[in-house]
Amino acid sequence: MPHSPSGENAFVDLSGVSLRYGETNGTLALSGVDLSIGKGQFAAIVGPSGCGKSSFMKLVTGLCPATEGSIRVAGAPVTGPLKITGMAFQNPTLLPWRDTLGNVMLPLEIVQPHRSRLSSERAQYEARARQLLATVGLEGFESKQPWMLSGGMQQRTSLCRALIHDPQLLMLDEPFAALDAFTREELWAVLQDLWMLKRFTCILVTHDLREAAYLADTIFVMSARPGRVISTHHVDIPRPRTLESTFDPRFNEIVQQIRAEIAQVRNETRVSVPVAQGVA
Repeated sequence: MPHSPSGENAFVDLSGVSLRYGETNGTLALSGVDLSIGKGQFAAIVGPSGCGKSSFMKLVTGLCPATEGSIRVAGAPVTGPLKITGMAFQNPTLLPWRDTLGNVMLPLEIVQPHRSRLSSERAQYEARARQLLATVGLEGFESKQPWMLSGGMQQRTSLCRALIHDPQLLMLDEPFAALDAFTREELWAVLQDLWMLKRFTCILVTHDLREAAYLADTIFVMSARPGRVISTHHVDIPRPRTLESTFDPRFNEIVQQIRAEIAQVRNETRVSVPVAQGVA
């Protein structure tokens, strides 16, 4: 399993990155983050609540500038919103007035060069969208409205929408958190299949340590706020992974080690917060 590269060999590289919201006395969300992810690698970011995982997503995609440090993606400094990314979130955010196919094709109407080509090459783009939907098990649902789809189907549609323009980088922010356990595990396999097929670079933010170990090559563990990377775990479990893989002793060793690290961080945070006088 590939290890994380460093510096100039990385596809995503953060060096000494800090992010403060507001002025000098504002909230310090991230502090001195150093992190490198290779091209085509699947990485996961985990940590306690409020550790800055979502802030990290905003920085890498260029939606928010860093207060300090440097961020490079695909060899270039990030100075604004990136065009080479696809994103999927906890809520699918499908447009209710569009059918499944229309929702998947939305990025093609926005992102260049697809926007300029869409009118003349619509048939080819529709064929691509239909093939992508078939890959995630949604063949025959192209004309269904979002309210006619289950939560899992909506999230599959969201993944297709994030990938339709062939992004080099896919950013996933808790994409399966709102789903039931069975659907969530089913979509782990769907996402792994898509990644193995297309080999895009992927960064997954999640609270689910089993999800991180199932999907990722590398797991970065973050501290409590202000967030920083406190450990890196390389997942050496062969692919394709299955639910049976989650019972492998090595799989459980990785999960338990990360869980212990996060528990320690949470305990340290509790200890460092002074108890108000008179409060038990």
